Formats: sequence, structure tokens, C-alpha cells
Amino acid sequence: MGGKQKTLAILAGAALAAGLTSPAFGSSAAHSLPLRTAATASGASVVEWNRELITILSNPKAQPATVQPTRSFALLQAAEYDAVVSITRAGPAYLFSVSTPGGARADAAADQAAHDVLVALYPAKRAGVDQRLSSQLSAIPDSPGKQAGIGVGAEVARRLISLRSDDGSSAKPPRFRPGDKAGDYRPTPPAFPAPVFTNWGSVKPFVLAGGRPFRPAPPPAVSTAAYATALNEVKSLGSKTSTARTPDQTAAAKFWAAAPVWNVWNQVAQGLVTSQNASLEKAVKVFARLDLSLADTAIVMYDAKYAYRVWRPVTAIRLGGTHYNPGIVGDPNWTPLLPTAPDPSYPGAHGALSQAAATTLAGFYGARHHLAVTSKGVTRTFAGFQDAATEAWLSRIWSGQHTSLDNRAGRQLGTQVADFVALHL
Repeated sequence: MGGKQKTLAILAGAALAAGLTSPAFGSSAAHSLPLRTAATASGASVVEWNRELITILSNPKAQPATVQPTRSFALLQAAEYDAVVSITRAGPAYLFSVSTPGGARADAAADQAAHDVLVALYPAKRAGVDQRLSSQLSAIPDSPGKQAGIGVGAEVARRLISLRSDDGSSAKPPRFRPGDKAGDYRPTPPAFPAPVFTNWGSVKPFVLAGGRPFRPAPPPAVSTAAYATALNEVKSLGSKTSTARTPDQTAAAKFWAAAPVWNVWNQVAQGLVTSQNASLEKAVKVFARLDLSLADTAIVMYDAKYAYRVWRPVTAIRLGGTHYNPGIVGDPNWTPLLPTAPDPSYPGAHGALSQAAATTLAGFYGARHHLAVTSKGVTRTFAGFQDAATEAWLSRIWSGQHTSLDNRAGRQLGTQVADFVALHL
């Protein structure tokens, strides 16, 4: 057994032992079922709906600030996926396999499912979403198969939204109470914002049965030499006035902070699906696996962040003069290159989410796949998905946000979640 297969087998075995099996997924026997209707349509419509969601989320008032956007991506892409495979039987269902008449159009099903999910999530955006659906469906010739596909998409979306209506995402986050001991997280300068996703670790995962078994091991205590080494690296490279950081590292730090990292990786997937003229079946599978992995990684990540509540580098460096660690010299005026995100440091979000995305996309397109990643009009190129993910988490050291300890835990978390999702979809 190869190293990758062995790792997956061990992970799957551990997950089964921990009760992580997900009855929501269809049996792998579904792979052997014949196609009921060939879905020869392009995956371009899937890309368009993904772009529509990113456009909606560009308005910070589109949804409550306490709702993590990865949930919306997972709902959108899971609905499109189940709508398509309900008709094509090209793979196991994620949650629902709806009974369909012969000749049903999978492309119409995907469009209707996407529309209905976005309307349910963002009713104020209905006019634009309705217009998108009209444009997409107008390209499909009228027929009983088209109407049947529309019915399938509507039913899948209805079931999925209903099932997720009590997943914990709408719960009011508990008030965060900062600690006062060395290592305890507390709001960070200059604005000292209150943490937002304090309860997101309690949201029901999409594929995992729970986040606890995937929680990374506790970090080294802030009094240890390992922590001093990691923090001193950030102190040197992540300072706003650093002379150790190269111009390219500064550019990378700003690049990966310019847009939400889940948006960036969805846009990478958009480019891959478009450039390779992916079929509808391939497109829905790529996006479903990507966004279910990102959503569950976010849930596990916040579970760990608020379990360990580790302070951010800016706090640790400014309080170094309290002598909590003999290997750290404090600087009460130290300022990171970029403002610090309002949540605990361990594990790192960019490390976790980017590793989940890179692992997922490499599973479809191969590890060494040249790609150009664009964010806010700036493009950086990479020889493979891992190269992009590695720069993403290193950028958080260069921007003064995270230590290598945070990044290492995030990368492990993201890999494990993505591998688990891939075993099921």
C-alpha cells in the first residue's frame, strides 16, 4: 500500500472508531449504477453560480457577521452536486438522491438548486438571483426533461436548506471573556475588536460527525523554548518596519490578506473548471468537495481556536517584558505589518483552509499543476497547489499574524479534513 493510501486508510479507520461515519452519503455502490441521463452540459454554469455567491458576499451586510461564509459555499455546491447526481447517477449522493423521470436535464436541476439555495440564504438578493436563473435556463431548450430537471433541483435545495436550518449557525455567539494569564487570548490593537465566531466550533459539520476528533494537539506552552523560537521569527519577519522581510514576502503577505482566503481558492477552482472545459458532473464534484472541505475545516478550526484560546503574536511580543519566557525580549511598541484578525491564534486559518483547498484540488488535477492565483487584481503564479498553500500560511508569519506553530497545526487539520471528505465524495 502506498504512503498516501496508507495514510487515508489509517485516517478512515480512526474516523470509524471515533464514530465519524456519515450516513448522509450514499453508498459507494452508486458508482456502478448506469447513467439515467447523460449530462453533456458544460460546467460553466457552476462557475457562474459560484461567482454569483462571491458577488453577494462582497456586501458585508449580506448576512449576519456571525455566520461564517464557508457555510454558504458548502450549501450552494452540495445542492448542485446532489441535483446532478440524482439524475446522472455518476457518483454517490452527498445527502439526497431524488427520484427522477427519464430524460430529466441535469443542467436545469443544477441551476434551479443553486438559485433556490441562494434565495433561501439571501432573500434580499432575489432579483439578481432570479435574473441569473432566467439567463441560465433560457440556454436550455424547453422540454419535459427541462421541467423535470427544474423539479429535481428545487426538491434537493428544499431538503438541504430544511436539514441545515437547525445546524447551530444562527445561534447567538456567547460573550467572549478574555483571560489575563500568559498565553491567554485577548482582543488585539489597534481597535481591540471582540471575537466573532466564538460558537462556530459548535456548528454541525457537513461531512464529519464532529470536530473534536480532528482537533490538533495542544500547542507548546508560551513559556517553552519552542514557543520563543516561533514567536521571535514573527517578531523579526512580521513587524511593520521589518528589515528582515524581503519585498516579495511583503507583497505575498498583502496578497493573501486582500480577500477572504475561501474566495481565493474558489476562484482558483473557477479557473481550473473553465480552462479545462470541465463537464457538468466534473464541475459539481470539484466544487462540492472543495467547499464541503473548507466548511468543515472552518468548523474544526474554530473548535480548536476557542478550546486553546492562544494569544496573538502582537500580544505576546508586547507583553514580553513581563518575563513569562526568558527567550523573549518584549517590545511594547511592536506592530504587525497588517492588522490582526479578531480570534485566537492557534491553529492558523490560512494554514488550515489553504491546506484543505490544496489537498482537494491536487486530488483532481495532480500535485504539480501550474496555476495563476489572482486576488484584487494582483496575480501570483505557482508550480503546484501545495506551493500556493505554503505561501498562504507563510504569509501569515510575514504579516505578523501567526507563528509557525499555528501554521503547522492548521496544515495538519486541513489535510485530515480534506482527506476525510475525499473518502466520502
